[in-house]
This record gives sequence, structure tokens and C-alpha cells, in this order.
Amino acid sequence: MYQGKKLFRVGKIVNTQGIKGELRLVPTTDFPDRFKPKSLFIIKNASGEMNEVELEKARPHKNFIIIKIQGCESINEVEKWKGSELFVTEDNLATLAEGEYFFHQLLGCKVQSEEAEEIGVLDNILQTGANDVYVVKREGKKDLLLPVIDECVKDIDTENKIITVHVMPGLE
Repeated sequence: MYQGKKLFRVGKIVNTQGIKGELRLVPTTDFPDRFKPKSLFIIKNASGEMNEVELEKARPHKNFIIIKIQGCESINEVEKWKGSELFVTEDNLATLAEGEYFFHQLLGCKVQSEEAEEIGVLDNILQTGANDVYVVKREGKKDLLLPVIDECVKDIDTENKIITVHVMPGLE
């Protein structure tokens, strides 16, 4: 069950699709392959009510993923979920390769120099296309923008919430 577990949003249901109980989902995950038959999700409607559901099937369609929830056979059964959000629990997150991290693991980490001098706290991650950029909130200074490249990011310790970086000349 999902009570008491941290939930992670993976999509938003924007409309119904046809009359046979299918829904249009806009994915908000980098792992669209997570939407497969027998996958478990939590649907949270606009009033905050949550239901655990199992996918019967899913298929890509334009910018959407069309999903069908087990046991829902008509449009009347799924109308109530328009505008709802789809979540997974932490134990249902995708498996990442070594050296890859979820944003929630990094946000709030202390950012320090290679000399262990505190720089600030990771406040945001910008996805720019070529590489991500860490937004480091610094006390009494402008935010520091650090490209997520090997030359800058030297170590990530999610257990202790510390990111060690090399601030290249010109970035300060």
C-alpha cells in the first residue's frame, strides 16, 4: 500500500480517449517505459482523494501516453480522473545506472569545494539540453550556476547530502 510512503509524480491525466475507458496521460518522467501492463500507480484527483490502480495497457500517441486502468471498461468510469495526477512510490522508481541520480536525491545537498569549503545548497537543476546546470543558492551572494560536467562536479554523496565541485574560473 502507499500510505505513509513518499510519492513521486510521473504524469497528469488530461482527458479521456475514446469510449472504452482509456485516458490521455502527459508523462512528467524521463522514463516513459514505466507505463506498462501490471504497473501499479496512485491516482490523486483534484480533491486529494487517492486510489491505487493497475495499468491494463499503455501505448504512446503523439505527445501523450494512452493508458487503460484494470477494471475500467467505459468512459463513464474514467471521467472522474480527468485532471488527476499519477504517482509512484519510492520503491517503484526506475532503476538508475551508477552515477545517475533522481533530482529529489540531489536537491538540498550541501555544495562544497574540493577543499571542503561550503559554497551553498543545491536549490534547482536546470535541464538545458547539452548538460544539466546546478543552481547553487549562496548566502549573501547571487546564485552560482554550475554545469553538470566532469570538470565541475567531482563527487556526489547522496547518503551524506554533499556534492563536491570544482568552480572553474569565470563561473564564480
